[in-house]
Amino acid sequence: MERMQSTWEHRVEINLSESGVVPLSVRELVDDGDVDALLGEPLAYVQSNGSEALRLAVAALHPGAGEDHVEITTGCAEANYLAAWQLVEPGDEVVMTLPNYMQTWGLARAFGAEVKPWRLRPDEAAGRWRPDLDELRRLVRPRTRLILLCHPNNPTGSCLTAAELDEIAAVAALHGAWILCDEVYRGAELAGGEESPSMWGRGERVLVTGGLSKAYGLPGLRLGWIVGPPPQIAELWSRHDYTTIAPATLSDRLATLALEPARRRRLLERTRSILRRNLGVITSWLDALGDRLTYLPPQAGAMLYLRYRHAVNSTVLVERLRRDRGVLVVPGDHYGMDGHLRIGYGYGTEKLRDGLARIGEELADIRSPEGGMR
Repeated sequence: MERMQSTWEHRVEINLSESGVVPLSVRELVDDGDVDALLGEPLAYVQSNGSEALRLAVAALHPGAGEDHVEITTGCAEANYLAAWQLVEPGDEVVMTLPNYMQTWGLARAFGAEVKPWRLRPDEAAGRWRPDLDELRRLVRPRTRLILLCHPNNPTGSCLTAAELDEIAAVAALHGAWILCDEVYRGAELAGGEESPSMWGRGERVLVTGGLSKAYGLPGLRLGWIVGPPPQIAELWSRHDYTTIAPATLSDRLATLALEPARRRRLLERTRSILRRNLGVITSWLDALGDRLTYLPPQAGAMLYLRYRHAVNSTVLVERLRRDRGVLVVPGDHYGMDGHLRIGYGYGTEKLRDGLARIGEELADIRSPEGGMR
């Protein structure tokens, strides 16, 4: 998925493959009084685990955490990499929610673990994708080293409840397993102004990762973090010395500004306003198509995961959309679920309308006799 996006996202007319919102500029992020300070910032190395100011700002988002609970990384991807590298050994069992961002699936297998899928199920009555906690209890065993979560979920946009997080933590604690919860979409919830509950604080063996790419609209900073027990964070800091060593100095400084409480509230409200506006556009388009496309409304994040009934592989369909319609979306088989598409709706409204119309034209073409199976 990452290779497909990086290859084509800047070469198509309409990119609907993103799972975040339209990025902010530096000018939109900083106040006039910040500019001179930024221009005067020496381009030296920042402390390799992140500046004290930034670690304190991240810790403030996680009740009970201090600066020693936080490691700053180059994006949430590096945070997930370091955590999986530290925890997973050959022969371990890893239980992972699916569908899911597949980075940690690949990492766990590369580090020699057996990955056991724990599938979210679409629940139309509840209006969301839900975990089967009985299945989790069957899957987690004494050999289980790690439970991998993405919450809010990529690609479905579903959120776990506080009770579900508590039960997952209890199952992990029963067998001494760690939990790695990727919370990079936290803060991009659609309903109300409340953030989804965090896995943080629900067990002694919990690592939470996050960053500024999705809910904050700042992907170009490449700024992420890991929050966990101080001994574990100290070990992760040592491993960080072997990857990127330290976050970029200007990214560290800009991230500290972004996480100032008042500015953070403004950034998250900006994200939510974009999502609310554009979700109406995409759901109206879907509803007009009737039962040809089915979906459950996302609770968070700038992506909608839909199922189509056309007799074409999802990667083949995505290639057709890119080649013939100039639109890029993400195929479901990148999540191990053919017959699905992930459509991002966090960018410009008019581009979204145009892209959706083109997708509809392609699907109609597939259904027509002359459309065939190109």
